[in-house]
Amino acid sequence: MTSPLRLVVLGDSIGFGTGASRPADALGPRLAAALTDDGFDVDLHVVAVPGATSADLAPQVRRAVPLAPDLAVVVIGANDLARFRPAEQAAAELGAAVSALRAADAGVVVVPAPDMSMVPFVPPAFRQLVQAACTQLQLRQAAVAEAAGGSVAAVSTTVAAAFLADSTLFSGDRFHPSSAGYARIAAEVAPAVLDVARARRDDAAA
Repeated sequence: MTSPLRLVVLGDSIGFGTGASRPADALGPRLAAALTDDGFDVDLHVVAVPGATSADLAPQVRRAVPLAPDLAVVVIGANDLARFRPAEQAAAELGAAVSALRAADAGVVVVPAPDMSMVPFVPPAFRQLVQAACTQLQLRQAAVAEAAGGSVAAVSTTVAAAFLADSTLFSGDRFHPSSAGYARIAAEVAPAVLDVARARRDDAAA
């Protein structure tokens, strides 16, 4: 009998599931369901913390590593943007987290910062500026994640377009995703997660 695939979700409120109507609707359980549908027996742990910035990844990694994760999904960046943290610093902290998780033999999928310009209360006049800041952080995050041996789920553009087109993807606070929003995010992120999980399964079977 094979051991379950240990999936750990790190990061901020999106990794935690803030805004979802039910725990099962959050990102982690939805990704676990996608893996289960692909034939994996999944042991899910969520160590993400609402409000976390990239600086808060280090203690999350310290909680994750003893769990011996096979696959770690890191969702981070929104709070770095909201608090105007330097992109270079936030990216370096993310890179350190990915390196530590890879050193613990976990496959890592990074979900970079969202496009915050699609949040309803961002004034239209500022959306281009906000989008530029998001893009800068996303590019730095992708570079450090890949350099550290992680994979990147580059879903920001498609997710932002979906949220702009459908306000029901936002929860009541008009900031966090609703259950429907998490379903859309999970659908976009799942292919990258499945790719890493399948590669690990193939390597183990070789």
